[in-house]
Amino acid sequence: MTNIPPPPGLEPAMPSIVLGRQDDSHHIVIVGGGAGGLELATQLGHKLGRKKKAHITLVDRARTHIWKPLLHEIAAGSMDVDRHELEYQAQGWWHGFKYRYGEMIGLDRFHKRVHLAETVDEDGRQITPDRWLPYDTLVVAIGSVSNSFGTPGVEKHCIMLDTPEQAERFNRRLLNACVRANAQQGPVRPGQLDVAIVGAGATGSELSAELHSTVRGLVSFGLDKINPEKDIKITLVEANNRILPALPERMSAAVTSVLKGIGVDVRTNARVTEVNNQGLKLADGAFIPSELVVWAAGVKGPAVLGQLDGLEVSRMNTLVVKQSLQTTKDDNVFALGDCTYLVLPGETSPLPPRAQTAHQQSSHLVKQLQRRVAGETDLAAFKYTDFGSLVSLGHYSTVGNLMGFVSGKSMRIEGWFAKMMYRSLYKMHETALHGPVKVGLDTFSRLLTRRTEPHVKLH
Repeated sequence: MTNIPPPPGLEPAMPSIVLGRQDDSHHIVIVGGGAGGLELATQLGHKLGRKKKAHITLVDRARTHIWKPLLHEIAAGSMDVDRHELEYQAQGWWHGFKYRYGEMIGLDRFHKRVHLAETVDEDGRQITPDRWLPYDTLVVAIGSVSNSFGTPGVEKHCIMLDTPEQAERFNRRLLNACVRANAQQGPVRPGQLDVAIVGAGATGSELSAELHSTVRGLVSFGLDKINPEKDIKITLVEANNRILPALPERMSAAVTSVLKGIGVDVRTNARVTEVNNQGLKLADGAFIPSELVVWAAGVKGPAVLGQLDGLEVSRMNTLVVKQSLQTTKDDNVFALGDCTYLVLPGETSPLPPRAQTAHQQSSHLVKQLQRRVAGETDLAAFKYTDFGSLVSLGHYSTVGNLMGFVSGKSMRIEGWFAKMMYRSLYKMHETALHGPVKVGLDTFSRLLTRRTEPHVKLH
């Protein structure tokens, strides 16, 4: 390592450390350990890292990975984070890539290096210094964050579900609210345990059903002062004229029917204009009282994407890429997953921010980056296949829409088969990271443990 001045205009407050190259091998740096980024690092580690054909480095500001579609289960308390999180350091050791703990805050495209911020612990002591990490190929896979659309009070009074920490925070607040209500002198006050979920996409819809189930499980463990049918109300708020507006209308109707059937208050054409410590104000003048508010309405790219040395971003602050998944301004910088903006030929809308999109892009880049390391410059164009959508409503139901199974048309599925298909998505992700043998053994272990523990988190 050597201390050299950073490029003009990108100077940090203190002198940065520039990490030196280990040798002349090709250096691939992947920033973001979500589903797509971690799968890419793992597969490239197998095919290039272990064979000493390239150095593979994964950078993430967290130390562990949780599959993002599971965050609503963590928030509801139906999933224990400790049983499903994966440590990046161990994954890298097992699969041939290096892990660097840090957060990307800038980019120097001329010198091909990523700027990582200093990290500190809870006592303010430095863990890693401000530093620059060199690359030959950079892949940005940092996902997306919730979009408040500038609505007053959202940042202060709402909980987002972008990270496991936020999901766990919501779960703790829910548990504390129930324990507090059960321990107080008087009866449960009207609205004291109400929950409002703003945004009825897949996350909001799934969370509302999961919460309906888990709060009843929570109350059953001795919180006898609370009557969940009377004291706990869940309201799902959507600005569009139906829930799940990005999915087929018949799926929306099926999910709406299930949610209303279990007592969830589904509000459509309801635009939130302000959030305060009492609840939500709507554009039509109505007010929804709520003790807890989850904001799941819309996504955008993290702020840093607009600060990456002139790379082109979309209106939603996501990186604009070519069909090769290379950014429009720099062929050495690729992007995948929710942080990308790609409109395929013949389409009018960009690819949706779904797990299957990130998985397909990751699989594509595994092959193309191997060609790049081998010296090829003519990379294949990415092609997306929409396999449909699945929405899990806990143990109440699962509703799906599978594409291309009958003469190129979609096929609606529901019930047990849809539930198995939904679970298989997570198993496919785990298999990409661990292989089928470990996933099989781990699944069997979880099934045994599940029978000896409560099905809802109580702490």
